[in-house]
Amino acid sequence: MQTLYLIPARGGSKGIPGKNIKEFDGKPLLYYSIDLARHFSEDKNICVSSDDAIIISTVQNYGLNVPFIRPSEFATDEASSYDVLLHAIQFYERKGIYYDRIVLLQPTSPLRSIQHIKESLEIYTPDLDMVVSVEEIYNPVYLCFDEDEKGYLKRVMENSFTKRQDIPKVYKYNGAIYIINVKSLKQATLSKFTKVKKYIMDEISSIDIDTPLEWEMAEYIKKKNIVH
Repeated sequence: MQTLYLIPARGGSKGIPGKNIKEFDGKPLLYYSIDLARHFSEDKNICVSSDDAIIISTVQNYGLNVPFIRPSEFATDEASSYDVLLHAIQFYERKGIYYDRIVLLQPTSPLRSIQHIKESLEIYTPDLDMVVSVEEIYNPVYLCFDEDEKGYLKRVMENSFTKRQDIPKVYKYNGAIYIINVKSLKQATLSKFTKVKKYIMDEISSIDIDTPLEWEMAEYIKKKNIVH
């Protein structure tokens, strides 16, 4: 099965300027995703998709060729992951290279491990649309209240659960790993996929860096070797 390891890394981060190449525990954040991809594949099947010259130079300094510069229309806040994925696949297919699946590794999940990716790949089968990493969360519906006609608070959803453990489990995407069927990608956006299997990651490994506080937390955990 031909697999493309795709690492999206556009410039222009507002929350943490230069986030993708900022040093995280001794090396640019982006390098952690490249290292993981290299554990599973040759460099020719690893693609960093970026619009930013400094990011591209940083990647090439790490010995990885960047095959294209991402078009500006796919590098805005409004551009979707779907656009980035499809652009990469179309680029390779124009060169006669056809992939069966994409492993999408966002740079903002530096606590993701080799084991996480290995176990996710073991779940994937060609009849699926996607395997996605998730984090189990406390079901928020059972914490929510609204007001009745008298202005009194009432639960949005009544329940008879006496123990937290009995409340139905729910999950959220943690952004760490997406294993995507290319055939499915060509037919629909990720949000329209119906054959999706989950891979559960723990709360600490699931940290997705978007703010300075999350950066500090993740770097502390990495330095202290709490996860790995």
